Amino acid sequence: MMNRLIVANLVHRPIRSLISIVAIALEVSLILLIAGLAYGIMNDSKNRTAGIGADVIVQPPGSSFLAGISGAPVPARVADILRKMPHVTVVSPVIWQLTSSGALEVIDGIDLPSFEALGGPFQYVAGGPFRGPNEALVDDYIARQKHVKVGDTMEILNHPFRVAGIVENGRGARKFLPITTLQELIGAKDKASVFYLKLDSPANADAVVQEVKSQPGMEKYSVLSTPDYLSMMTPSHLPGFNAFIGVVIGVSVVIGFLVIFQSMYTAVMERTREIGILKSMGASRAYIVNLILRETGALAVVGIVVGIGVSLAAAFGIRHRFPLVQVVVTKDWIIQATIVAIVGATAGAVYPAYKAAQKDPIDALAYE
Repeated sequence: MMNRLIVANLVHRPIRSLISIVAIALEVSLILLIAGLAYGIMNDSKNRTAGIGADVIVQPPGSSFLAGISGAPVPARVADILRKMPHVTVVSPVIWQLTSSGALEVIDGIDLPSFEALGGPFQYVAGGPFRGPNEALVDDYIARQKHVKVGDTMEILNHPFRVAGIVENGRGARKFLPITTLQELIGAKDKASVFYLKLDSPANADAVVQEVKSQPGMEKYSVLSTPDYLSMMTPSHLPGFNAFIGVVIGVSVVIGFLVIFQSMYTAVMERTREIGILKSMGASRAYIVNLILRETGALAVVGIVVGIGVSLAAAFGIRHRFPLVQVVVTKDWIIQATIVAIVGATAGAVYPAYKAAQKDPIDALAYE
């Protein structure tokens, strides 16, 4: 009986019900897509870092785990010190250069022989390695999105480069330049941002980390095994991420609260006579509160389902339209968004439900 009454009430006011559902769906989608974008960026960066093939990663003091943030602050000759250490078989200095020309991205300046020695040669989809200072490599994602072919000229850091090869994605950056060329372009001659180390065995990573930190002048360097480095690449380590997500969730809760409050409060005012009839037939205050809250719950459930569906469709569309942008909608965040939406909707319905339960049946029956 109550379920039929709930459905009838919601259907009787379709526009108001639709607005409430859309507001809750917006609330859920906002949380899922913002969190999904952050997780997508981190996961993509983590996978590409792992694909480099290094066992230990050495960065100068004060460096960020985010590629491109640190610039090129230390002499590349540090690589000579690292090569002399036990268990180290390959050292590859790399420059990270962050650019916002067209899109926010990181350019890697690499010494091609040592970089390929870390995880094996690049897998070329087309073309081959750069052979001159004004040649570049791009990955297949960039090639597809920018419609780039081998032999085309691409502007990187306001400088024209010939695309020498297109490589499979998953090896650090998406654009690669010779390290000496990038050093000259950014005014960092003989400097590097990071040193990737390949060892005779990954099991020796902890020993090498301690050895590097014991070197005079390198005590404050950031030295981590690759698994430890990757473990730091989470949204919680992204500067300001937790605060930003907190703001997004707060705004979402307010949206859900206000829309549901307005919708249910107006519905209660419009249904004064109906509530009076129910109470005159013996409906208790608890019954009236339960009725209002269950109506709210029905709206919330539909809104949550719509919001999740929209988020999944949007994530798929973004990945299809912009291959470089990864949006990951995770099960954990779906659960969190669901809880947030239910809490916001329930909070918005509490006062209208209380107001309805307090109505005097005699006054309500006399209401015109």
